[in-house]
Amino acid sequence: MRNQEIFVSLDIGTTSIKVVVAEYINGNVNIIGVGNEKSRGLSRGVIVDIDETVYSIQQAISQAERKAGVKINEVVVGIPSNKLAIESCHGMIAVASENREITSKDVDNVISAAKVRSVPPEREVISIIPEEFIVDGFTGIRDPRGMIGVRLELYASLLTGPRTIIHNIKRCVEKAGLKINELVLQPQAIATVALSQDEREFGTVIIDMGGGQTSASIMYDDQLKYSFVDQEGGDFVSKDISVILNTSLDSAERIKREYGYAVSSQTSSEEYFPVETVGQKEPVRVDEKYLSEIIEARLVQIFETIHEDLTAVDALDLPGGFVLTGGAASLPGVLELAQQYFGEQVRIYIPTQMGMRNPIYTTSMGMIDYVAGLDDIHRIAQGTYASISPSTQASPDFSRERQNVQPRPGTQTSNPQYSNKDSKASASREVSQGYSDRKARAQDYEYDSFKQTNQSANLDESMYYEDYQADRTQETEQTVSYQEDEPNPNSLIGKIRSFFATFFG
Repeated sequence: MRNQEIFVSLDIGTTSIKVVVAEYINGNVNIIGVGNEKSRGLSRGVIVDIDETVYSIQQAISQAERKAGVKINEVVVGIPSNKLAIESCHGMIAVASENREITSKDVDNVISAAKVRSVPPEREVISIIPEEFIVDGFTGIRDPRGMIGVRLELYASLLTGPRTIIHNIKRCVEKAGLKINELVLQPQAIATVALSQDEREFGTVIIDMGGGQTSASIMYDDQLKYSFVDQEGGDFVSKDISVILNTSLDSAERIKREYGYAVSSQTSSEEYFPVETVGQKEPVRVDEKYLSEIIEARLVQIFETIHEDLTAVDALDLPGGFVLTGGAASLPGVLELAQQYFGEQVRIYIPTQMGMRNPIYTTSMGMIDYVAGLDDIHRIAQGTYASISPSTQASPDFSRERQNVQPRPGTQTSNPQYSNKDSKASASREVSQGYSDRKARAQDYEYDSFKQTNQSANLDESMYYEDYQADRTQETEQTVSYQEDEPNPNSLIGKIRSFFATFFG
């Protein structure tokens, strides 16, 4: 864990873009600047207009810079869990040092070996999460550095997402003049601040109710095991109010915040409020119960969809229960409505830092805590994908082999998503039984393909050399043949040429 550093998180949401500048000192977070700008160019959590999104990011960054008094160049960016795939992977290498002591270079090499697998062109690797190392058959090792061993193995989780979403986020951040320090999945960030260590270990469901979408993620064994995204969020509640009451979106948002309640049975039909409708000069009176019925109908649909998906993966009875967060979770009555679907073990998380006591800042705060709390092993793992580490550059043969290796045709991969009921032991057995043999065959194939590539390159060079020698030989033969075409001085033609040479020579 880092002792003192300044972190900047960038949360690109459908409703707003949040920038938080925090000073991290000995495990304590001090907020020194916040920027919050209305989002432009996003729909349902996905970027649909790069230029508009870049403008919103720049405005939020400018606000945070003015309040913090610092120049922001690098940011930690959150990645939504849309179409997230979680895949188990395995890597194995021989320890490189002569004294067989495992170093950071060996850790980086085994992580790189674990990620050598076929990723579809429409997907991109987000991160790799190490689960356990194995040194010469001894399992359950978290950090193998400094140990003595001959063979180092790694079991990890490989997280991939849609290339389009990740590319658009990177493109917007770069066009805004910023450098990406880390890419963090939003559910992982939320779990860092919203859940305790025990809740992350024994299993908890995080429901992030954003403006454009609602996600339900399962944390178990301190790992993200599953994530589901429903393309409905708090903005849909405002749109329903706008359509049904025939008012503008801004007016509907204001009405939702001032008079909205999520449980209609707890409201009164005798309480009224004015609504400015389109096409009428005078406001229309609407009772609170009618408004609450509009809100409840949309939230019920969201909770029913999440309930059905979590039932399919048997995740309704986890010891940690359910944690609600996100901007839509701040609506009064949401907790009571959620308890009707998920039981009494549901709570709402709100950040406790001064000036951040709103669930819309949960993801921003979580990204800062997540990056600041990364240990050396996880930082090595994330750095493998962010850039080429010095240890990788120091081993050109290994890097060269990874670049030239092609996956064996027809190689089967593991299930990209697995539910919370898959324990770590069962997952390890599943990987070790079916995947080790394939990995060994793949390594043989990788070596053969690399060797064949070099052989073909040598054959090509020898072929070019032989062609060049043949051309030189042909030129020499032509020169000799030309010289042989000269007439013999003792022949008739030679005597005639000599005779004329005496007059004209």
